[in-house]
Amino acid sequence: MNSILFYAPVFFQSLGFSSNVSLYSSTITNGALVIAALISMFLVDRFGRRAFYIEAGIEMLIEMVAVGITLAVNFGDGKTLPKGISFFLVICICLFVLAYGRSWGPLGWLVPSELFPLETRSAGQSIVVCVNMIFTALIAQCFLAALCHLKYGIFLLFAGLILIMTSFVFFFLPETKQVPIEEVILLWRKHWFWTNYVSEEDVKAHFGGKPEA
Repeated sequence: MNSILFYAPVFFQSLGFSSNVSLYSSTITNGALVIAALISMFLVDRFGRRAFYIEAGIEMLIEMVAVGITLAVNFGDGKTLPKGISFFLVICICLFVLAYGRSWGPLGWLVPSELFPLETRSAGQSIVVCVNMIFTALIAQCFLAALCHLKYGIFLLFAGLILIMTSFVFFFLPETKQVPIEEVILLWRKHWFWTNYVSEEDVKAHFGGKPEA
């Protein structure tokens, strides 16, 4: 996602747009990101984190596949993209940004802070931020080289990664909507998979030896 925002002018210019139009398109995508974040702020507590993650993940997957296939069919070998195809790709990118901006973008910061218990919250969130920044820098450095080598395949690669991410949320991420931080450990205990790693003794120790509510 950050790669698309960082290199949006380069990407749009490669689609046949002029330099000025490419810069305007980059402004549009950033504007879409702001709108999406506002949508998330007002609705995420109503519909839940998992719903936003899964719905947006499916949408992002479709859009990356659409961009990859469209470029595979219409771009390369000296071909010039028709204006209609170029505008279609810009729309797909904007929809991708809207989907990311209301889900994986802001919730990638919110959900980890809700999942950590109070005792390890500061350290855990610090690790989350550090890992996020490291991979943002790595992907930003590698994106153009990967785009040159993989061409349209880079978007299909992103689609595959989105499929893995969304599947992980569907199967392994508990819903934290309106759950007090002190009771998050109960989510792990009741989850079909994580209950294998969170024992009843862990829950009792968390509550100071008191029985589970």
